[in-house]
Amino acid sequence: MNDTNERLARAAANQQRAREIIRQLHVYEAWQAVGARTEVVGSLRTGLLMKHLDIDLHIYTPAPLRVEESFAALARIAARPGIRRVEFVNLLDAEDRCLEWHAHYEDRDGRLWQIDMIHMEEGSPWAGYFERVADRIAAVLTPETHEAILRLKDQTPDEEKIPGIVLYRAVLEGGVRSRTELKAWLQTHPAEGIVRWMP
Repeated sequence: MNDTNERLARAAANQQRAREIIRQLHVYEAWQAVGARTEVVGSLRTGLLMKHLDIDLHIYTPAPLRVEESFAALARIAARPGIRRVEFVNLLDAEDRCLEWHAHYEDRDGRLWQIDMIHMEEGSPWAGYFERVADRIAAVLTPETHEAILRLKDQTPDEEKIPGIVLYRAVLEGGVRSRTELKAWLQTHPAEGIVRWMP
């Protein structure tokens, strides 16, 4: 199996495992129990889940968003086998206007996954936005750009944190295809705050 096929196979396996984890943790059910709905966003939605094992979810609740309901949903998820740690950030008074959860899960192979759950009101300015971004990225991918993104993700050292949206823009808009080109792109296109870009 050549490098390209091996990367594609790994990415496909990660997609499958991520969806298994969501089912095993009963994530949708935990949020439904407090009247919220869950949407997949990020690399799982785009099909670009590679080396950084993260699952991005946006959670929507009719106003008003109640912190105690958010905790009740996470209590159900945290009680499931495999959850090792949970972190909470209250950003209701920030630009994000959300409650942010990071659950760390160890799968059956001992690999650690981060499950990011962003809880916001249905009427939030961000409601549905990142779903549209992910769907648009998936729609414009070609086999060549898909492989280029997976390759660049695979080549990025673990300690080097590059937001997925920044890498996608570099490849799809900037024509970046190598680590050298990516470093140059990042210097001229610094990412600050919430990146508002859609292809």
